[in-house]
Amino acid sequence: MLQAEQLTKQVSVSGRPLQILDDVNLTLQRGDSLAIVGASGSGKSTLLGLLAGLDLPSSGRVTLAGEALSTLDEDRRAALRERYVGFVFQSFQLLPSLTALENVALPLELRGTANAERLAADFLQRVGLDQRLHHYPRQLSGGEQQRVALARAFACAPQILFADEPTGNLDTVTGTAVHELLFALNQEQGTTLVLVTHEQSLAARCEKTLTLAAGRVVA
Repeated sequence: MLQAEQLTKQVSVSGRPLQILDDVNLTLQRGDSLAIVGASGSGKSTLLGLLAGLDLPSSGRVTLAGEALSTLDEDRRAALRERYVGFVFQSFQLLPSLTALENVALPLELRGTANAERLAADFLQRVGLDQRLHHYPRQLSGGEQQRVALARAFACAPQILFADEPTGNLDTVTGTAVHELLFALNQEQGTTLVLVTHEQSLAARCEKTLTLAAGRVVA
């Protein structure tokens, strides 16, 4: 499902090269779960962006669903993400002018999915928000907003889900509930999970862990 080979990322800072990632390798099969962990500044979010095709490496190769991302232009990478990939972010990324139902239904409608609102309502019910369908993000707690984001991601049936600190803005109890939903939906749909997290309890739920230090894999 996902492979990184000798992945490096280098940027220029004040005219000098800065190595963010150096020789990262990994392979994930369909349904695998991977936690990417490490101290702040170790390159975790940069690696997530490269694996998802949001950025390109300085050298090395990422293959997603059989496609080498560096051989594709941005439009084709976007089309590949639309077909295979889901995202969950720490900041939720909900559209404030849309209700919970509309936030989940929108990507389905853009895909031309039949009965998009009914499918969106079904997923919101599965994450315990059937009484919040017509509430706007400002009317929802942080945990409820993250559950809307999970419903939106999984409603599109992604083959791989990238999550960047998905419970970093939530309290412990709410974060644990979101963990349970994340892995329940993962097992139900056979989705490959790639998570960036500082939380050891979340990393421990994953089958694999990749630890970064100064851009290099140390475990």
